[in-house]
Amino acid sequence: MVGGVGTIAGQKVRLRRKRLSDARNDYAWQTNAELVQLDAAPLLTTSYEQYIVDYTTELRYPTSSRRIFGIETFDGKHIGNCVYYNIDEQKGDAEMGIMLGDRDYWDKGYGTDVACTLVDHIFSETKIKRLYLKTLEWNHRAQRCFEKCGFTASGRMTRAGYDFLQMELHHKDWEARKVEALSGLEPEE
Repeated sequence: MVGGVGTIAGQKVRLRRKRLSDARNDYAWQTNAELVQLDAAPLLTTSYEQYIVDYTTELRYPTSSRRIFGIETFDGKHIGNCVYYNIDEQKGDAEMGIMLGDRDYWDKGYGTDVACTLVDHIFSETKIKRLYLKTLEWNHRAQRCFEKCGFTASGRMTRAGYDFLQMELHHKDWEARKVEALSGLEPEE
């Protein structure tokens, strides 16, 4: 069960509860310089042994302000992760992020399917009314992906020396374009 539900099916992927078996891929992705650069994250330098201890603890004791999912193909291959976090139920908003670690699935519409599937789940199953995210200013691939789901630019920010484009999507705007977004999935450029 993922936050009270089983898997969440998109058109190309399933979102599911994270598993201990995901750890090897997650570690490889977090120690890959190109992938962490896309997230403006530091390169992971801890040993795999320490990583697995921390990973197991996170799986056992999830927080109420963060929901993380493994992304898998319909044949069960783990290709990335997505998350919504900084959940503020009083304000009705949360931040969202996606990472496709397996490059074989880039530029083929998988990211858009993940984004739209996660957005639809959040707006259908929670009281969240606004989702927001940030992408690196130069990451046009990610920006196009999120635009296909209805996210629009809402500002710019600099944090830790990185320039970000902030984007947001409101529940009412998603409802207005949901059918188009979910049916019009095509490969990302």
